[in-house]
This record gives sequence, structure tokens and C-alpha cells, in this order.
Amino acid sequence: MTPTPATVQATATPTVAATTHAAAPAARAATVAGYLAGTWVIDPVHSDVGFTVRHMMVSKVRGRFARFEGQIVTGPTPLESSVTASIDLASIDTNNAQRDGHIRSADFFDVDNYPTMTYQSTGVRQDGDDLVLDGNLTLKGVTKAVPLRLEANGFGPDAYGGTRAGFSAYAEINRRDFGVDFQAAIETGGVVVADKVAIHLEIEAVLQPE
Repeated sequence: MTPTPATVQATATPTVAATTHAAAPAARAATVAGYLAGTWVIDPVHSDVGFTVRHMMVSKVRGRFARFEGQIVTGPTPLESSVTASIDLASIDTNNAQRDGHIRSADFFDVDNYPTMTYQSTGVRQDGDDLVLDGNLTLKGVTKAVPLRLEANGFGPDAYGGTRAGFSAYAEINRRDFGVDFQAAIETGGVVVADKVAIHLEIEAVLQPE
């Protein structure tokens, strides 16, 4: 809301300050090295969608998904960019076939009824020196806002005459918020699988022709 000043001088000072304050995040965001605007398709061969979750209260299990796809649109500035992505939940790999089968079951992902997990961004913002990708994650029919801490790793030519970009992202979710609420207790206390899941993304994407 625009303040109602008593004098012209009072009007000018907050207006300039507000403009400078608003422009500063955009200026910092625009300093991403080699930044290019355009539409990019995720290259699954050179990308990794993984997670870690605490197991038996003493260690962490790592997993990844082998099949996923997505599109990144980098806008005139990084803060005007967007992302859409879809992950095939049946492609989970935790390096143990029996465990993977259990995770695909109704106890966890219920892939027969909910075969994919999707992410749709809603905006990009500056948080100090970091970028945050805001968006909605949908899993097992439940949609929740999940912000991703985002790092743009670089933009440049590849060995095939194209152009590529690299991004890293991180988020933490509570699996029970999405109906993944399997619980198995340990006799000495605690649970077999923790509620908090850390999501790690290493994404390489290919610039599409205009």
C-alpha cells in the first residue's frame, strides 16, 4: 500500500528506498554465471533424483529414481523462471529388490493407484545469497507446498553442438504429510523408517531450439 505523505520530501524518500530494496534481490539473482533464458528439457541420463531417510534410528538409506522427466523455463531473469517435473515411482532403487518392492506397495507409494510424483513450481525468490524454488509436490493424491533450495551450477556448450545447464536442489519433507504413513516400531524404541526425508536433485538440462 502506498503511504500517504505529509510532504513531497516524505513521499520521495520511502519510494526510492522501496525501489532500491526491491531491485537488490533481482540484481543479485541476475549474476548467475553464463545465465541464459530459454526452455530446457531435463536429461535423465546425466541427472540424479535421489533421497535419504534415517533407518533403524542409526543410519541412513539412500535411494533414487531411474525414470523421470521435466522442463525448465529460464525467464529474462532467474526470478522469472519455472519448472515442471514428473517422477515414475515404480522406478525406485534403494539397492535392495525386496525393499524396493515393499516401497512400491500400499504401505508406502501405492504405485498401482498413484504411479507418479509431480512437481509444479509457483515462483522463484531470493533468500539472502540463495535462490529458492517454490512449488507444489503431489504424492499419493496429496499436494503440498515444498520449497527447494536451488543452486545454478552453470550454462554452456556441450560436445554435441548444443547448450546445457546444471542445477542442484535440496528439500526436506515429512512423508506422513503425503499419506506415506507406514510405521514399524523397534523393540528398544524408535521406528524402522524416520518420517523426515531429504530430497537431493542434480539436474542437467538441454536447451531446446526456439
